[in-house]
Amino acid sequence: MAFPKMVKIRQEFKTNPIQDIPGTVSAELAKLNLRRTMKPGASVAITAGSRGIADIDIVIGAVVKELKEIGAKPFIVPAMGSHGGGTATGQKMVLAKYGITKETMGVPIRSSMEVVEIGSTSHGLPVFLDKNASKADHIVVVARIKPHTDFKAPIESGFLKMMTIGLGKQSGADLYHQGVVQFGYYPIILAVGREVLKRAPVAFGVGLVENQRDELAIIRAVPAKEIEETDRKLLRTAKRIMPRIPALDPIDLLIVDQIGKEISGSGMDPNVIGRHIVPFAKFPPKPKILRIFVRDLTPNTYGNATGIGLADFTSQRLVDKIDYQATYMNCITGGSPEQGRIPPHYKSDHETIETAFRTFGLVKPKDARVVHIANTLRLEEMEISESMMADAKTLSNVTVVGKPRPMAFDRRRNLISTLPTE
Repeated sequence: MAFPKMVKIRQEFKTNPIQDIPGTVSAELAKLNLRRTMKPGASVAITAGSRGIADIDIVIGAVVKELKEIGAKPFIVPAMGSHGGGTATGQKMVLAKYGITKETMGVPIRSSMEVVEIGSTSHGLPVFLDKNASKADHIVVVARIKPHTDFKAPIESGFLKMMTIGLGKQSGADLYHQGVVQFGYYPIILAVGREVLKRAPVAFGVGLVENQRDELAIIRAVPAKEIEETDRKLLRTAKRIMPRIPALDPIDLLIVDQIGKEISGSGMDPNVIGRHIVPFAKFPPKPKILRIFVRDLTPNTYGNATGIGLADFTSQRLVDKIDYQATYMNCITGGSPEQGRIPPHYKSDHETIETAFRTFGLVKPKDARVVHIANTLRLEEMEISESMMADAKTLSNVTVVGKPRPMAFDRRRNLISTLPTE
């Protein structure tokens, strides 16, 4: 079978990343005048999530430092729902891989799956809160604001979701995702988040927004009363600057080198691939992609293959790395068992790609429109097939780099990728 030749392209991303993260955190917290609201010796729970947020250890370390300087006694609580295998030890391990430990932060990591019930919503759902956080004098919510992978609304992933799913631990994550089936994501997150703000000692939030290069572009500290509105404002910015695949529709085959939980909650971001399989999730049909081949898992996903169900094909090596307990727990808790489905898989990339080409209808393999990306976070560089070059040259933010070359395979017939994953 004659595979198409591939050529590298580069998107131009205009970014202005934060250069001094500790200094920015310090300046933002200074605006809150915390000495007025936090007494010396007050205990402060700081949330730390499971997503691969850029420089999250530096951000949380800076928050810890500022709180210590006013005499507070901060500690860190994992706020990640059912992640880390749904165990206290597993959640501490997730934080450790991001550089967040007792030793690096200089404060305790209090990890527990226990929750307390602090209220209820108009839907009749109990509101759960991490037990350790509930005992603190104050809670600081550190959260990344970004488009959610399963729904579109004025508030998606951010402060309120962190308070709902993250601080709700396994009990909350499981219950609220069940409630989503009947009531929808936005109503549940809004209702639970508002109850947490009303009944828990939330002092302030630190909102983070990343740019197209997965760098911190915004750090915003706001008092509890401004958290909801800030969630809305920062989401609009996050949507505007998120990375995307260039407008090269239609695409016959998207090759994805890696998926993982630190890349996206769905392994690969449906906002990027324009595809979802959850029955109650609605997404615009762009980009229009016929087939998706996922080659491997990231090391930092630790076998969690949530999102593999979004692919049409995968590799035997990826399947061999799957931690089924972690994957199934995550998918079931999230109310989307479809994301754990394993597609057809083969021993070599060559065989997989050859098989995928047989599903394109009347399109000849050498003329197929193929896009090859590292993952759905790294979209500055990618490869496209020769048949797409003319379209790429019409895009003002895209540059064709080099000349078309044949797909390269190693001795095991696996694709050799030169795309950066970091």
